[in-house]
Amino acid sequence: MRRHQAKTQTTTTTIYVVYMGEKKHDDPSLVVASHHATLASVLGSKDEALSSIVYSYKHGFSGFAAKLTQPQAEELKKYPGVVSVKPNTYHHVHTTRSWDFLGMSYGQQQSSSWSSSSRLLRKAKYGEDVIVGVIDSGIWPESRSFDDSGYGYGPVPKRWKGVCQTGQAFNASNCNRKVIGARWYAADVSEEDLKNEYRSPRDANGHGTHTASTIAGSPVRNASHHGGGLAAGIARGGAPRARLAIYKACHAVGGSASCGDASILAALDAAIGDGVDLVSLSLGGLGEIYQSLHAVAAGITVVLAAGNDGPVEQSLNNALPWGITVAAATMDRTFPTVVTLGDGEKLVGQSLYYHNRSAAASTSDDDDFAWRHLILFPSCDEKNLGSENITGKIVICRAPVFWSDYPPPRQLSRASRAAIAGGAKGIIFEQYSTNSLDTQVVCQGHLPCVVVDRESIFTIQSSDSNVAKISPAATMVGSQVASPRIATFSSRGPSAEFPSVLKPDIAAPGVSILAAMRDSYVLLSGTSMACPHVSAVVALLKSVHPDWSPAMIKSAIVTTASVTDRFGLPIQANSVQRKPADAFDMGGGLIAPDRAMDPGLVYDIQPEEYTRLDDRADRLNLPSIAVSDLKNSVTVSRTVTNVGPAEVATYRAVVEAPAGVTMDVEPPVIAFERGGARNATFRVTFVAKQRVQGGYAFGSLTWLDDAKRHSVRIPVAVRTVVRDLVADVA
Repeated sequence: MRRHQAKTQTTTTTIYVVYMGEKKHDDPSLVVASHHATLASVLGSKDEALSSIVYSYKHGFSGFAAKLTQPQAEELKKYPGVVSVKPNTYHHVHTTRSWDFLGMSYGQQQSSSWSSSSRLLRKAKYGEDVIVGVIDSGIWPESRSFDDSGYGYGPVPKRWKGVCQTGQAFNASNCNRKVIGARWYAADVSEEDLKNEYRSPRDANGHGTHTASTIAGSPVRNASHHGGGLAAGIARGGAPRARLAIYKACHAVGGSASCGDASILAALDAAIGDGVDLVSLSLGGLGEIYQSLHAVAAGITVVLAAGNDGPVEQSLNNALPWGITVAAATMDRTFPTVVTLGDGEKLVGQSLYYHNRSAAASTSDDDDFAWRHLILFPSCDEKNLGSENITGKIVICRAPVFWSDYPPPRQLSRASRAAIAGGAKGIIFEQYSTNSLDTQVVCQGHLPCVVVDRESIFTIQSSDSNVAKISPAATMVGSQVASPRIATFSSRGPSAEFPSVLKPDIAAPGVSILAAMRDSYVLLSGTSMACPHVSAVVALLKSVHPDWSPAMIKSAIVTTASVTDRFGLPIQANSVQRKPADAFDMGGGLIAPDRAMDPGLVYDIQPEEYTRLDDRADRLNLPSIAVSDLKNSVTVSRTVTNVGPAEVATYRAVVEAPAGVTMDVEPPVIAFERGGARNATFRVTFVAKQRVQGGYAFGSLTWLDDAKRHSVRIPVAVRTVVRDLVADVA
């Protein structure tokens, strides 16, 4: 997801976000008063300040958003106590099977009785009374996923300080013991854009409803994609007894959901004051939202989506070191569709066409699955499709050379609309592989729409027949589906902003995720769908370990992740050419919820330590190591804390050194004694074996305990560089 900034001019006003760091007062009214005084000194009067100010941030940190001219903003930067003044930036938003896939199956025996094979779910009491803040596009409260009746919910936790803000089509009764609070923010949204929005926490876009139900939705039986039978099962959240606090900061604009910094920060500030336990942000481009560190300082874990700009290197959006950045992976479910050629050859692709009619060999012109003539286009845009008669035909769209495994969704949508407008009766898209499926192609509910691999396109071209028929999609689940694989669209590291901070941190299911959308359930794909999976696991861990810091929770998730698939083979990353996934694809690996509950060792960080970013980010005690400029040798240190059940424990280092680099750990053995320190510090020294200007190489460091109960693995990425290369070349 890309971001853009509001245009600034000398004489016109636009919204600026003014950050003033820590609060100077505990009383919010005094904080607000200080904002008015600061702004009045620039604008000339308190009345001018009051009319200019949009939001005051007063709970978790100090700052405000105000309408200013560019000279006024420049003047404000000079004032004592002002950390930064930046134009308001806009961002865009980036499940029946996925929880089973992660080993978190559960059943509902009775209205208030639950059972599960997952130790974490049982121990966490399914997330009971953990409060999850969701900053997104709002919520559709009537969805069955947010029903609080019959599930044994107790009263709203007494520590909750939030409100149920009413508005258009949203009243106090829309909050309950599941959705315990809701707020909305739209001061940075134009009146024109608000015409298609609800002036309330109600979700006009659907994105926020989808993510919230993935995190903590109540179980809903017989859910399927648009009710058509695909992906059928019980839709439920990963932490089904957690409470939801909704903060609508994103609004339906131009077919997507747009979110301004000013509103995001207002939502974040309120969430801190309301008493949430974690914040889930399935939004793109939040790299400069440093104010989220105040949430971490308050003990609130921040979970972020990696972005959907993969598989290009350094495309990752949200690299804040204190957040958990989530990549998207596939799971063991697919939607196969058979394309039968006139000569009897059968090709298998993927589709979400959920029409219920049989694919019997009908010749009726009204039958979507009848035999149709094929017409092939080298590129399916409106101009090309409009130049030929495609009425009643199946359109085949070749992929241009520059397309990767996952053609741009916008291009697919345009082709779909053009095919529908031209009267086509089907459309076939070429992809490198069919492992990733764009679940938002507009033709999915209007005509058969299939993605096939390139070999299938070659088969079609070499066939003597020029007709084909498309069968309805089916649902396939289990070991026949190769999984997990890192989705092609998932943004990749390294981080351009923090090259010494390895990102993403973790991968989770994010392809074809079924969750609530208004009164129905739909399949969506994106790191926006992966992010709430991790948020749910965080909620469960908060329930089991309420004394753990956000850094400890992050460490437990990263160090216990899986790096192999169900067959014990390395997890693969989808791209133009499939490859074994590395740390810039998936961080520590695919999240393993049960293992995260008992990690053995954790890498903890005090919030104030993150202020070292301007010095050396590699000194942070992160559960990963990234060396972006290894010239000769470099040594980094890390400290682990024993949180295992045994007070006496011995761990031994197992090193997988990056190619071309030696990697030594000192000491190679760490021991914890009864009554002794719970912390142990070690050093890792990297030495370049070859003096070359190279790319990144990957490895890992794993601490194994002698009891063979814990395996604590951190990913490692190292790039060797030649000293003074630029000077030598010049």
